[in-house]
Amino acid sequence: MMPGPVYLNGRYLAQPVTGVQRFAAEIVGAIGTLTAAGEWPETTLLTPQLDGSAAVLPGGTQPSARPVGHRQGHLWEQIDLPRAARGGTLVNLGNTAPLLSGAGQVVVIHDAGVFDTPYSYSWKFRLWYKSLQHALVRRGARIATVSEFSRARIAARLGLDPARIAVIYEGADHILRVPADESVLARHGLERGRFALVVGSRAAHKNLAALDEVVQALAARGMVVAMTGGANRAVFQDTEEASAIRSLGRASDAELRALYENAACLLFPSRYEGFGLPPVEAMICGCPVIATRGGAVEEICGEDALYARLDEPASLSGTITRLLDEPGLRADLSARGRARAERLSWASSARLLGDVVRQAA
Repeated sequence: MMPGPVYLNGRYLAQPVTGVQRFAAEIVGAIGTLTAAGEWPETTLLTPQLDGSAAVLPGGTQPSARPVGHRQGHLWEQIDLPRAARGGTLVNLGNTAPLLSGAGQVVVIHDAGVFDTPYSYSWKFRLWYKSLQHALVRRGARIATVSEFSRARIAARLGLDPARIAVIYEGADHILRVPADESVLARHGLERGRFALVVGSRAAHKNLAALDEVVQALAARGMVVAMTGGANRAVFQDTEEASAIRSLGRASDAELRALYENAACLLFPSRYEGFGLPPVEAMICGCPVIATRGGAVEEICGEDALYARLDEPASLSGTITRLLDEPGLRADLSARGRARAERLSWASSARLLGDVVRQAA
């Protein structure tokens, strides 16, 4: 058992939802479920004061929550949160943590993007994250991340022995929690198997400009490229996207599941990912994945996806042409991808995090 109380940093509830907030919500829900089953100690989710606009993502049985302090944002996290977590082990799930909690905490840093792809982030965001993460390491915080790729990059950038960084893969099973809402297809004029799907933000490292040739190749077949996702300009520097991509805006989990289940494939041309949640969501829904080589996505998806080369502009369109034309390939990738993604569960991720917390306590 973990000695002393365990607290969770609930700042993610007051932030726009991206992959990091999804990770936090699902881990917290899994912890709540494990707590109810006696596999975790009683744990308290500490949150800032939340208004009605706070995004609450479903995710298992929620642990008890307690609003603390009266500040918001970084000030809440650096001042109010460590006071409330004093005497316990604090678990931070979204890249940042309070310096005052020192070595008595675990911090999940999802990638080294602010160091490796600085062009994707605003200068204020880069400066704060770089400074904070270096300081957290100096103060002895226990670091975890979401892939072997991220472990190597974080170790190099923060001057850490990789053995000091725990790896906790993300889950994929959340997307199956709700029935698919296929009305999303009719609303956007999409037909089953007649579109390729893109999921993510417009941050520069997402490499959306690489889709220009794909859009043209699919248009020649009477197919389209459809994109769902949003942007957070306080964090990311936006990039140009292929002009003919059909923008769907943000999608609910039910709509997203329907898009995965009906798309010809997921296109994921990102230059840099710490894990890559959309590919495993697609896989567990039976949607074949086409991604770019290198980094965490290739690590996570292995041989059960198709890959294009970043340095060959025609590689992506050639790969999707192969997927559409080679007999049996799509069905084979669909089956193998689903089997791989089914091994990634949020309960398993939370159990691994529990091991890290025990070591830090």
